[in-house]
Amino acid sequence: MNIRRFFGKNAREALAQVKQALGDDAIIVANRSVNGGTEIMAMLETDIATTSGQAAAATSMDNSRSLLDFVTAKDQPRQVTPQASTAPAMPANAQAIEETAVHESAIMDMLKQHNQQQEQAYQVATQTLEEKMMGMMQEMRQMRSHFETQMSAMTWQHHLQHSPAKSKVLSTLLSASFSAALSRQIAEKMPNHIDVNKAPMWAKEVISRNLHTLDDEDALLDRGGIYALVGPTGVGKTTTTAKLAARYVMKHGTQNLGLITTDSYRIGGYEQLRIYGKILGVMVHAVKDEEDLKIALNELKNKHMILVDTVGVSQRDQAVTEQLSMLSRADSPIQKLLCLNATSTGDTLTDVMRSYKKHDIAGCIVTKLDEAAAIGNVLDVLIRERMRLFYTTSGQRVPEDIEVADKQALVERVLTPHQASLPYQYLDEELPLVISSMMQTAAQEH
Repeated sequence: MNIRRFFGKNAREALAQVKQALGDDAIIVANRSVNGGTEIMAMLETDIATTSGQAAAATSMDNSRSLLDFVTAKDQPRQVTPQASTAPAMPANAQAIEETAVHESAIMDMLKQHNQQQEQAYQVATQTLEEKMMGMMQEMRQMRSHFETQMSAMTWQHHLQHSPAKSKVLSTLLSASFSAALSRQIAEKMPNHIDVNKAPMWAKEVISRNLHTLDDEDALLDRGGIYALVGPTGVGKTTTTAKLAARYVMKHGTQNLGLITTDSYRIGGYEQLRIYGKILGVMVHAVKDEEDLKIALNELKNKHMILVDTVGVSQRDQAVTEQLSMLSRADSPIQKLLCLNATSTGDTLTDVMRSYKKHDIAGCIVTKLDEAAAIGNVLDVLIRERMRLFYTTSGQRVPEDIEVADKQALVERVLTPHQASLPYQYLDEELPLVISSMMQTAAQEH
């Protein structure tokens, strides 16, 4: 028996040496890992014939493998041939073809498995990288926001130190619940020659010029038309409708006034307006949908003025669009008046205004002035959104507690300091950081 030893840096290199020296019919006798590589012991298949004895032959057949068997051994279970077999021996060529097919199939399976592992590893690595990048971007955005706030605060601190009058205007407006955006805009437009003592008066004049109110109530009542009061729940639409109806009756009587309510959802909603209508001597028509509204308007088409009390809907409810669209699709043009609660925060009022304004609002009515400690927030929204103010209400009495909007009285009230508001007034050194922080928040919302 002629057994030869082959050494390579790895199994592939050692096998290549075996194939080159002995050919594809070489028999692998043994293999092992040694220092520096792999050692393979192999011999020619023809040398097996020289080995005599059944025990030696059996041992050789059990322990030796062909070169092809060695290659495919990693992926296929070892087959043990029974000592006693009645099956006829497979021809050499057929066996070689079968082993080659098995070899190719095993290689393809190995490649497929390898590719799947590589793809999974790539996906995991990519996902991990994306998460790390998003985390880094978030940290960078936070750092940038903090840096911009600090820089803005430093800039405003510089401006205010060199302009006490602007500092006075900012402090006055912010303490009166005006937004940082409007306060900054007004302060920036103040001429440099304005004295610090005259700054509050100058601010009053600016606010008065930019607060648009109803010019002539008589013209509105004489012109007539259809007006629908809309707005969120709890702003006092039904009571305000009754107050407007009473003002009209006092001037033109009951014959030419029509009342409609769409508030069929709230318990007692229709009943409340019906009671007011009974007191005034005006019939109230209740409608549930668009078809009912068209029928009611057709019945009241000869009325000089029609007031429509609508159901309260949150500004974030899809029902806002549905209700206002119903009013817009009426056969007769309906002017919509948005009711704003003076006790609401500036953010809430802004949210309400933006939700309703896109549906063609004709003007606003500010309610519950008697309950509001500060009214700067509601005046701020009216000025920024350039919305005309028709009426203000301040109580439950009908018709006493409703007035045509008086801009001078409103401006005087909003900018007159009260003892109760002192805890909410800012110190001069706090203004730069407050302004920059509010501006940064507003920029993120847009």
